[in-house]
Amino acid sequence: MEPTAIRAYSVQEERYVMTETIEKTEAEWREILSPEQYSILRKKGTERAFTGKYWNNHEEGIYRCAGCGLDLFSSQTKFESGTGWPSYTEPVAPENIRTRPDNSFFMRRTEVVCARCGGHLGHVFDDGPRPTGLRYCLNSAALTFEKTHEDEAER
Repeated sequence: MEPTAIRAYSVQEERYVMTETIEKTEAEWREILSPEQYSILRKKGTERAFTGKYWNNHEEGIYRCAGCGLDLFSSQTKFESGTGWPSYTEPVAPENIRTRPDNSFFMRRTEVVCARCGGHLGHVFDDGPRPTGLRYCLNSAALTFEKTHEDEAER
């Protein structure tokens, strides 16, 4: 499958940029991801509640896809959901994620995936706080985090 050009928001550049989707074989994904990341991002697994490294992270910064590095969520939209997974009210831009129906395990949910590599991130629910009313409930292992530099935080 050939890469496709997509429009995504770059937090660092503070603007929309064009990038290409990332297509890899299962062997290539296994080579670059940890076993836990592979299970979650490529096989739609999940980590146990309260075990991921970001569920209780309160630092300022940007959460990116662990598979491809695309900017996904800001700490400014992170909130304490009480679920044991990092939760956000909205992505950095709607174009940076995709959603699709997930009817596995006899449940009706909405899956959230990375727009660039298609990696499974978690699910979105309509029980979040205002202003969006949404709760993007994600797996820490599907994310990386880059702390905002203090000089950026002062702007």
